Amino acid sequence: MARRSFDIRRLPGAATLAITCFVILYIPLVILVVNSLNAGKAINVWEGISLRWYATALQNEGFLNAASTSLILAATAALVATVTATMAALATTRSKGFRGEGTINLVLNQPLMVPEIVLAIALLIILAQVKQVTGYTGLWYLIIAHSAFCIPFAYMPVRARLQGMDLTLETAASDLYASRFYTFRKVTLPLLAPAVLAGFMLAFVVSLDDVVISEFLKSPGQDTLPTYLLGQLRRNLTSEIYAISSLLLLISVLIVAGSWLLTRKKT
Repeated sequence: MARRSFDIRRLPGAATLAITCFVILYIPLVILVVNSLNAGKAINVWEGISLRWYATALQNEGFLNAASTSLILAATAALVATVTATMAALATTRSKGFRGEGTINLVLNQPLMVPEIVLAIALLIILAQVKQVTGYTGLWYLIIAHSAFCIPFAYMPVRARLQGMDLTLETAASDLYASRFYTFRKVTLPLLAPAVLAGFMLAFVVSLDDVVISEFLKSPGQDTLPTYLLGQLRRNLTSEIYAISSLLLLISVLIVAGSWLLTRKKT
């Protein structure tokens, strides 16, 4: 007798539970975007559709400075994390059964398992001592912290791509006396490029949206977009904050969608 495969969609109430979860998750986002389009100053009184708050946000010097800091931080941290994750993925995937493989995978994925606030406090303790010794208070502390936190997000798509790659072309290049570096540059890297770019995009959006590590480690004048919004919320909730949040949401959605398109399997 053939064994029937398990399908969660056939469970009673599965569809209702899924719809309820989606509603709880996405209704607040819909409300956020709608309120950002409110023409009036009062957030609880609808006065028509307008883009005035987006225009106001784009003229806000504090927002522009925070956006500039966030973009520089996210791009640099994502680049460092992606390069590190790619090298780690190549080492752990191309070398089979070496001693300490499990430990290395555990260390690489540790930021995903440890609560972010614990990681932020640990980084704060270490980097505060470095600041005290060096006297340097620049953006590089945040870049180092974000890079460490983003490595697992860049590592996962690269490793998944390497595990699913056909080694035929690499073997053929070796048979034709190509060096390892030449094979990597001409064969492996082009095949791996979509996953590397997807890993960079994921690391970028994770760094761009991070608030806990940034709030703990930032120096005066180093507000990122999330910490800037957090500071504004402590003063007053306005439609301009809704507009800035909607812009950040749009950027995040576009980047995550791009990452998914790059890594999905083509049929």
